[in-house]
Amino acid sequence: MSKVIVVGTLAFDTIETPFGKVERVIGGSAPFASLAAKTKDIECAIISIIGGDFPKSYLDILISKKIDISEVQIIKDGKSFFWSGKYHENMNKRDTLETQLNVLAIFNPKIPKNFTNPDILVLGNLDPKVQLSVVNQFEKKPKFIMLDTMNFWMDNSLESLLEVIKKVDLICINDEEVIQLSGCKNLDEGVRSILEMGPKYIIMKRGEYGASIFSSSEKFTCKSFPVDNVIDPTGAGDSFAGSFAGYLGKSKNYDFNSISNALIYANAIASFSVEKFGVENMLDLKKSEIDERINYIKKHNL
Repeated sequence: MSKVIVVGTLAFDTIETPFGKVERVIGGSAPFASLAAKTKDIECAIISIIGGDFPKSYLDILISKKIDISEVQIIKDGKSFFWSGKYHENMNKRDTLETQLNVLAIFNPKIPKNFTNPDILVLGNLDPKVQLSVVNQFEKKPKFIMLDTMNFWMDNSLESLLEVIKKVDLICINDEEVIQLSGCKNLDEGVRSILEMGPKYIIMKRGEYGASIFSSSEKFTCKSFPVDNVIDPTGAGDSFAGSFAGYLGKSKNYDFNSISNALIYANAIASFSVEKFGVENMLDLKKSEIDERINYIKKHNL
């Protein structure tokens, strides 16, 4: 069976949107990405770190979906990563109210021998130095490496980020980050510049407008599924990345056609994640529901 390894955060999230507020729910990139990957019924493992305050019930959510958490480090006398944010009426805008790195500040992931041959490695949005240390631990490169990053790392750890980019197959960023990372004035030039840095593919995320994927010779744009009631956008990008990885892992094919189909699948899964707070809507997705959204997206992309 195909295997996806997700290196990312496990966290407490406190989230307020115009539709309500939840406190200290399970969050971070790892649960969203791994639950999304599991929609393709593949093996999935998480490498992360938590404090002794992280409830067993939260880990049981992941275990119940047969996600391997054996390499989640537990620092018994430490506190888990915590994030708090508030969304505006325009859900594309949010304010970070509080961030507590806690044990994440000492996260130094080690890849065990039984994890050294994954089909897909998903590098969640972490310090590029941590991402680089993970990639460098593999004697044999995983079949496909995906990188998620953001403008903060471009501002504060650019040298390490550029080193990671050389080693990955795909980088996932938004349109503003394409301009910032490349230093170019328009998106087409920016995409070409980033592809020259090393990756085979770039996914350019555009939120409610969908996403585009680029190679050196091809481009595919996929519209988002129109969600009537966006309750909580937190984790949508991680759900997108995880389901993208799950699709590729299941297909075992990394050509542009498979990559394009993975983009459609990822857009469909991400649309579910925003309809409830936290990971709640990712726990019991039915294949018929997923297929319905995929067919809608395909029909409206013609």
